Amino acid sequence: MKTILVPTDFSEAAANAARYGLFLAQHLQAGLLLAHAFKVPAEAPAAAQSAWAPENYEQIKQETGQELDRLRHQLEREAAELSPRPYISAITGIAELGDVTTTVRNLADHYRSPLVVMGMSGAGLVQRFFLGSSSRELVNKATFPVLLVPAESRPRPLRKIAFATDLSAGDVAIIHSLASLVRPFSAEILIAQVTDAKYDPAEHQQLVDRFLSEVTGKAGYGQIYYRHVKSMDVDHGLDWLSEHGMVDMLAMVHRPHPVWEQLIKGSHTQRLAKHTLIPLLVFPPDTHAVCF
Repeated sequence: MKTILVPTDFSEAAANAARYGLFLAQHLQAGLLLAHAFKVPAEAPAAAQSAWAPENYEQIKQETGQELDRLRHQLEREAAELSPRPYISAITGIAELGDVTTTVRNLADHYRSPLVVMGMSGAGLVQRFFLGSSSRELVNKATFPVLLVPAESRPRPLRKIAFATDLSAGDVAIIHSLASLVRPFSAEILIAQVTDAKYDPAEHQQLVDRFLSEVTGKAGYGQIYYRHVKSMDVDHGLDWLSEHGMVDMLAMVHRPHPVWEQLIKGSHTQRLAKHTLIPLLVFPPDTHAVCF
């Protein structure tokens, strides 16, 4: 059975991400693993280390386990109220010593998790999420897809996912993965390419036709569409797509790219803030096909 991994710090934003993760797990017939990471003593300031004793660690682990149980029971109660439920997902919890990124990567590898679901900052700004947070580090180092769920987002059936692409050959396998995610919802995949006005229409159409031919042959999913968005730059194009595209989720690949650097540095946070109203699915570079 597949396992969706949800890191939690027991905040409301993390709890909301867990609800979204459970919603997906039920439709994908997967289990849900809630994970909490806490620091090892050596990582504490030297002045504070003397205050730690072995029993303190046992107490922290016990208290963390109780928090995980409370969150698990809360999710189970909320899931029981849904009628009909597509699938009853097993919800488990685990607490590990270590930093968030290492813990999540180890657990994702151990359980072969196809997806990690995390909450964004409750402030709702892209800058708050990407700068100075474990979420940014995880996205930068992840070898698996990470779904970032804003605090305002609530679980609802997926009708359309927009995938931002530059028609790279590697994106074909990712669209194949998206097809396995949306198939239980019979949702549309909107392949969105954002360019400026400086392109040759005939040459561009040839590229699009070749790309779509590869996609349809690989994905085996009929509800895939293409849309060309002309804009001065990518972030303005995504802003337009998020506002007018009627999409329930935005997906993209986290490749080393000047646009990603702008996002991470927060140079356009005000325009991108509205993107946080919908979940953002981030694939690592050189992703092989993932079966959700």
